[in-house]
Amino acid sequence: MSASQAAQPRGRSLVTVALVVAFIVVPIAEVWLLTTVGRAIGIWPTLGILVAEAILGAWLMRREGARAWEALQAAVAAGRMPTGHLADAALVLVGGILLMLPGFFTDILGVFCLLPLTRPLVRRFLGFVVAKQAAKSGIDVSLIRARTQPDTIIRGETVPDPVPSTPDDNVIIRGELEG
Repeated sequence: MSASQAAQPRGRSLVTVALVVAFIVVPIAEVWLLTTVGRAIGIWPTLGILVAEAILGAWLMRREGARAWEALQAAVAAGRMPTGHLADAALVLVGGILLMLPGFFTDILGVFCLLPLTRPLVRRFLGFVVAKQAAKSGIDVSLIRARTQPDTIIRGETVPDPVPSTPDDNVIIRGELEG
Protein backbone atom coordinates (compact mmCIF):
# COMPACT_ATOMS: atom_id res chain seq x y z
CA MET A 1 0.00 0.00 0.00
CA SER A 2 1.45 3.36 -1.04
CA ALA A 3 1.46 6.48 1.09
CA SER A 4 -1.24 8.12 -1.04
CA GLN A 5 -3.50 5.07 -0.68
CA ALA A 6 -3.00 5.10 3.09
CA ALA A 7 -3.76 8.82 3.25
CA GLN A 8 -7.04 8.55 1.34
CA PRO A 9 -9.22 6.83 3.94
CA ARG A 10 -7.85 9.04 6.71
CA GLY A 11 -8.47 12.22 4.67
CA ARG A 12 -11.97 11.13 3.79
CA SER A 13 -12.78 10.26 7.37
CA LEU A 14 -11.45 13.64 8.55
CA VAL A 15 -13.68 15.46 6.04
CA THR A 16 -16.62 13.28 7.04
CA VAL A 17 -16.06 14.01 10.73
CA ALA A 18 -15.77 17.75 10.00
CA LEU A 19 -19.05 17.71 8.05
CA VAL A 20 -20.87 15.74 10.74
CA VAL A 21 -19.61 18.12 13.42
CA ALA A 22 -20.62 21.12 11.28
CA PHE A 23 -24.11 19.71 10.72
CA ILE A 24 -24.50 19.23 14.48
CA VAL A 25 -22.69 22.28 15.88
CA VAL A 26 -23.94 24.94 13.44
CA PRO A 27 -27.68 24.36 14.06
CA ILE A 28 -27.12 24.28 17.82
CA ALA A 29 -25.12 27.53 17.65
CA GLU A 30 -27.80 29.11 15.42
CA VAL A 31 -30.60 28.20 17.84
CA TRP A 32 -28.57 29.47 20.79
CA LEU A 33 -27.81 32.80 19.08
CA LEU A 34 -31.40 33.23 17.85
CA THR A 35 -32.79 32.68 21.36
CA THR A 36 -30.18 35.00 22.87
CA VAL A 37 -30.96 37.77 20.37
CA GLY A 38 -34.69 37.08 20.73
CA ARG A 39 -34.49 37.54 24.49
CA ALA A 40 -32.43 40.72 24.13
CA ILE A 41 -34.52 42.55 21.50
CA GLY A 42 -37.75 40.54 21.32
CA ILE A 43 -39.14 37.96 18.96
CA TRP A 44 -40.63 40.32 16.35
CA PRO A 45 -37.48 42.38 15.82
CA THR A 46 -35.47 39.14 15.60
CA LEU A 47 -37.86 37.73 13.00
CA GLY A 48 -37.75 41.06 11.15
CA ILE A 49 -33.96 40.91 11.01
CA LEU A 50 -34.09 37.33 9.68
CA VAL A 51 -36.59 38.26 6.97
CA ALA A 52 -34.54 41.34 6.01
CA GLU A 53 -31.40 39.22 5.79
CA ALA A 54 -33.17 36.69 3.55
CA ILE A 55 -34.38 39.48 1.23
CA LEU A 56 -30.90 41.04 1.23
CA GLY A 57 -29.41 37.63 0.44
CA ALA A 58 -31.72 37.09 -2.51
CA TRP A 59 -30.99 40.58 -3.86
CA LEU A 60 -27.22 40.25 -3.40
CA MET A 61 -27.22 36.78 -4.95
CA ARG A 62 -29.07 38.09 -8.00
CA ARG A 63 -26.80 41.13 -8.40
CA GLU A 64 -23.49 39.37 -7.76
CA GLY A 65 -24.63 36.31 -9.70
CA ALA A 66 -25.26 38.48 -12.77
CA ARG A 67 -21.81 40.05 -12.39
CA ALA A 68 -20.15 36.66 -11.99
CA TRP A 69 -22.03 35.32 -15.04
CA GLU A 70 -20.93 38.30 -17.16
CA ALA A 71 -17.30 37.86 -16.07
CA LEU A 72 -17.52 34.13 -16.82
CA GLN A 73 -18.89 34.79 -20.32
CA ALA A 74 -16.22 37.42 -20.98
CA ALA A 75 -13.46 35.00 -19.95
CA VAL A 76 -14.82 32.24 -22.19
CA ALA A 77 -15.23 34.68 -25.11
CA ALA A 78 -11.62 35.82 -24.65
CA GLY A 79 -10.42 32.21 -24.65
CA ARG A 80 -9.17 32.27 -21.06
CA MET A 81 -9.64 29.49 -18.55
CA PRO A 82 -12.50 30.71 -16.29
CA THR A 83 -11.46 28.89 -13.11
CA GLY A 84 -11.65 31.94 -10.83
CA HIS A 85 -14.93 33.01 -12.40
CA LEU A 86 -16.42 29.55 -11.86
CA ALA A 87 -15.33 29.65 -8.24
CA ASP A 88 -16.88 33.11 -7.86
CA ALA A 89 -20.17 31.91 -9.35
CA ALA A 90 -20.21 28.94 -6.96
CA LEU A 91 -19.42 31.18 -3.97
CA VAL A 92 -22.19 33.60 -4.95
CA LEU A 93 -24.65 30.71 -5.07
CA VAL A 94 -23.49 29.30 -1.73
CA GLY A 95 -23.44 32.76 -0.14
CA GLY A 96 -26.97 33.53 -1.29
CA ILE A 97 -28.26 30.23 0.04
CA LEU A 98 -26.51 30.79 3.38
CA LEU A 99 -28.05 34.27 3.68
CA MET A 100 -31.52 32.93 2.93
CA LEU A 101 -31.23 30.27 5.65
CA PRO A 102 -32.50 31.43 9.03
CA GLY A 103 -29.67 32.14 11.41
CA PHE A 104 -26.96 34.66 12.13
CA PHE A 105 -23.83 32.49 11.81
CA THR A 106 -24.81 31.30 8.34
CA ASP A 107 -25.60 34.91 7.40
CA ILE A 108 -22.08 36.00 8.32
CA LEU A 109 -20.60 33.22 6.18
CA GLY A 110 -23.00 34.11 3.36
CA VAL A 111 -21.96 37.75 3.39
CA PHE A 112 -18.30 36.73 3.18
CA CYS A 113 -19.10 34.60 0.12
CA LEU A 114 -21.23 37.26 -1.57
CA LEU A 115 -19.39 40.55 -1.15
CA PRO A 116 -16.84 41.34 -3.88
CA LEU A 117 -14.33 42.53 -1.26
CA THR A 118 -14.34 39.34 0.80
CA ARG A 119 -15.07 36.73 -1.90
CA PRO A 120 -11.42 36.56 -3.12
CA LEU A 121 -10.33 35.83 0.46
CA VAL A 122 -12.83 32.99 0.72
CA ARG A 123 -11.76 31.70 -2.73
CA ARG A 124 -8.08 31.71 -1.70
CA PHE A 125 -8.86 29.99 1.60
CA LEU A 126 -10.90 27.29 -0.12
CA GLY A 127 -8.19 26.89 -2.77
CA PHE A 128 -5.65 26.40 0.01
CA VAL A 129 -7.84 23.79 1.72
CA VAL A 130 -8.48 21.93 -1.55
CA ALA A 131 -4.79 22.02 -2.48
CA LYS A 132 -3.85 20.67 0.94
CA GLN A 133 -6.39 17.84 0.61
CA ALA A 134 -5.16 17.11 -2.92
CA ALA A 135 -1.55 16.98 -1.74
CA LYS A 136 -2.55 14.54 1.01
CA SER A 137 -4.23 12.38 -1.63
CA GLY A 138 -1.08 12.34 -3.76
CA ILE A 139 -2.35 14.65 -6.51
CA ASP A 140 0.32 16.88 -8.10
CA VAL A 141 -1.19 20.35 -7.66
CA SER A 142 1.65 22.05 -9.55
CA LEU A 143 0.71 20.12 -12.70
CA ILE A 144 -2.91 21.28 -12.40
CA ARG A 145 -1.78 24.85 -11.77
CA ALA A 146 0.51 24.77 -14.83
CA ARG A 147 -2.35 23.66 -17.06
CA THR A 148 -4.67 26.42 -15.87
CA GLN A 149 -2.27 29.38 -15.94
CA PRO A 150 -3.10 31.75 -18.81
CA ASP A 151 0.38 31.92 -20.36
CA THR A 152 1.34 28.26 -20.13
CA ILE A 153 3.37 27.06 -23.10
CA ILE A 154 3.34 23.37 -23.85
CA ARG A 155 6.11 22.52 -26.28
CA GLY A 156 5.50 19.87 -28.92
CA GLU A 157 6.06 18.88 -32.49
CA THR A 158 3.97 17.64 -35.35
CA VAL A 159 4.76 14.47 -37.23
CA PRO A 160 3.33 13.47 -40.60
CA ASP A 161 0.54 10.92 -40.68
CA PRO A 162 1.81 7.61 -42.09
CA VAL A 163 -1.52 7.12 -43.90
CA PRO A 164 -1.72 9.49 -46.90
CA SER A 165 -5.02 11.26 -47.36
CA THR A 166 -6.82 11.85 -50.62
CA PRO A 167 -7.67 15.41 -51.69
CA ASP A 168 -11.40 14.90 -51.18
CA ASP A 169 -11.01 13.67 -47.58
CA ASN A 170 -11.65 15.95 -44.66
CA VAL A 171 -8.47 17.23 -43.07
CA ILE A 172 -7.64 15.19 -39.99
CA ILE A 173 -4.91 16.13 -37.59
CA ARG A 174 -3.63 13.22 -35.56
CA GLY A 175 -1.08 13.20 -32.82
CA GLU A 176 -0.31 12.42 -29.28
CA LEU A 177 0.76 14.46 -26.30
CA GLU A 178 3.84 13.58 -24.37
CA GLY A 179 4.15 14.75 -20.80
